[in-house]
Amino acid sequence: MSSLIDTNVFDYVNVLDKALDASALRHEAISNNIANADTPNYKRQDVNFETQLAKALRHSRYKSMDAKVADVKMNRLKPIAYTDYASFSYRLDGNNVDPDTEGVYLAKNQVVYQGLEQSVAQEFKNLQAVLK
Repeated sequence: MSSLIDTNVFDYVNVLDKALDASALRHEAISNNIANADTPNYKRQDVNFETQLAKALRHSRYKSMDAKVADVKMNRLKPIAYTDYASFSYRLDGNNVDPDTEGVYLAKNQVVYQGLEQSVAQEFKNLQAVLK
């Protein structure tokens, strides 16, 4: 008899966990951006995760979402922080942080994080209902 952990029951939870990690890392990057809004030559930072997830899911093109999530290679799905040199700086000191825009990004990221938390909670409720 195989254990519950050996099955694909936690596939969605594992992907959602990675997404939560990415959102937490993005929150940290945005907070650093806001804190350094007046630092000369500071370049804003962000996190690349959604592109990686889309590629991982697109890899299994003609499969169901369950099969796509089961096929995700978790060791390749890592949020990566990067420095945004491409954003244009309107300032003479070379800083490319716009505090108003960062505030919007922060609010958006908070909503995403809360949605991910609710999704993880729902996955565990579903699992609990199955085990009853």
